[in-house]
Amino acid sequence: MSEPASRFESWLESAGHEIAVRRYPAGTRTAEDAARAIGCSVGQIVKSLVFTAAGRPVVCLVSGSNRVAPDRLGAVAGEPVGKASADLVREATDYAIGGVPPFGHAADPPIYMDRDLLLYDVVWAAAGRPDAVFPIQPLRLETLSGVVVADLAERP
Repeated sequence: MSEPASRFESWLESAGHEIAVRRYPAGTRTAEDAARAIGCSVGQIVKSLVFTAAGRPVVCLVSGSNRVAPDRLGAVAGEPVGKASADLVREATDYAIGGVPPFGHAADPPIYMDRDLLLYDVVWAAAGRPDAVFPIQPLRLETLSGVVVADLAERP
């Protein structure tokens, strides 16, 4: 018997997006867990991270192999930049840390996507649960998320 559709899968269907969500019982909570389960590089995993910028929540879509540079995020989203609490993540997106999808959020926060994700043919993003992801082409991710593309990653 198949599991019932998640809230995100229901949202995808109601929005008319034909995206196949895949579940991995071992979990996809971290970028490393997801890459291992899927069999792809960590760089192909989309981390959906919530920060505060200029006093409001913002979502950053970043390659699993990168970290967000607060100064780069602040330059495009506004200063000061801080990490969002678990409660604010849920309030802004309606999802818990480890399962935040790149779009379909409760409060429609601004979304910023790191340019490095455009280096891949396919990336994998969280689908609302800590064991579910979906593959998507980065340009489609950009379109569906309504993102601002910027250089957000820390550089050595």
